[in-house]
Amino acid sequence: MSKKIRRRYIFYGTVQGVGFRYRAVYAARALNVTGWVKNEWDGTVVMEAQGTQEDLDDLISSITRGRFVYVDEVKYKDIPLENGEYGFHVRG
Repeated sequence: MSKKIRRRYIFYGTVQGVGFRYRAVYAARALNVTGWVKNEWDGTVVMEAQGTQEDLDDLISSITRGRFVYVDEVKYKDIPLENGEYGFHVRG
């Protein structure tokens, strides 16, 4: 069984107003990745996602090649796991 990791991502580009967050929710749920995603005031989208390395790679690949989505840059860092977290949702 692959080890779970948690990452905090920041997406730059045309990522607000194009269905990016809902694409992330759909893809994360299909991959059994937990976490959340939200828009920031500066036009970026922040996401925390928890799953295997392969699942997180698949998640990023899926959401960054969406129609109308243009990701200029993705930054991430590993952060501590959230034990007992279930599901993936949009944060307000």
